[in-house]
Amino acid sequence: MTAEGRIPRVRPLLARLARFTGRTLWGEWHAIVVGPVRRLARRGLSGLLLAFVAAFGVVLFHDVAQHPTGALWVERLGGVRAELPLWLSLLRTPVSLYVPALDLPVWAGITQLFLAFALAELSLGRARTLLIAYATTLAGTLTARLMIALGPGWWGFGLPPEAGQVLDTGPSAAVVGLFTYLSVVRRAPVVFTLTGGSMVWESIAVPNLAGREHLIAVAAAIVLGLLQGRGERFRSAVRSRWPVRRRPPRTPPPVPGPTRAADRPGDSRPRVSARSPDR
Repeated sequence: MTAEGRIPRVRPLLARLARFTGRTLWGEWHAIVVGPVRRLARRGLSGLLLAFVAAFGVVLFHDVAQHPTGALWVERLGGVRAELPLWLSLLRTPVSLYVPALDLPVWAGITQLFLAFALAELSLGRARTLLIAYATTLAGTLTARLMIALGPGWWGFGLPPEAGQVLDTGPSAAVVGLFTYLSVVRRAPVVFTLTGGSMVWESIAVPNLAGREHLIAVAAAIVLGLLQGRGERFRSAVRSRWPVRRRPPRTPPPVPGPTRAADRPGDSRPRVSARSPDR
């Protein structure tokens, strides 16, 4: 086949690919950006409460940690290490989201932190945003303890005992988890590729504890996103098969009016007229 004959066949494929890419980007733009912006216009700045709290918390802990006494208190409140007892790590994990990591720039990560919490809060609500952020962070923390407990080997899954002394703090796992969860539930393959691909590249380029925890956060967010979709389908199927029967509203009992003495039950006395008898 000549080159002139191949060109007419290639052009429709390129046109289909261009249309598919355009529809995908347009759908993601509306699902990830336009929808939350419209909710923000209706709710005002109150819809960004979690984003402001998260950004302010990171800035506050960063400033407090600049002083020796403040660094000691930040370590006691939110410092998580794998060598610590499990109960103490679980107790410090919620605060560790606001403690900046030592090897990451604080001010560069605040923008990502604010954007992730803002989009998630406007799209998912506050309760689910907190649940996803904490669940993905906790998944990374617990998996790191498992890797250290296994020790070196295990096809590269295990970690040496020295990794248990690394300070495991920062909101990066929560940020990655929120972006991944949003891309799964909103069907945004471009955002998912950018988020997951950057984490894979980070774990390959810098094979440290944080890179592995980010991969675990991505995996946990994918599982939670898939379970969320199945949960909604399961609930809709149950409602279609067994519709919920609503009880009729209760009518209040009738209020009894004033009764005469002769009309009372059990009163068999004859009625006496108030007029005097005729003589």
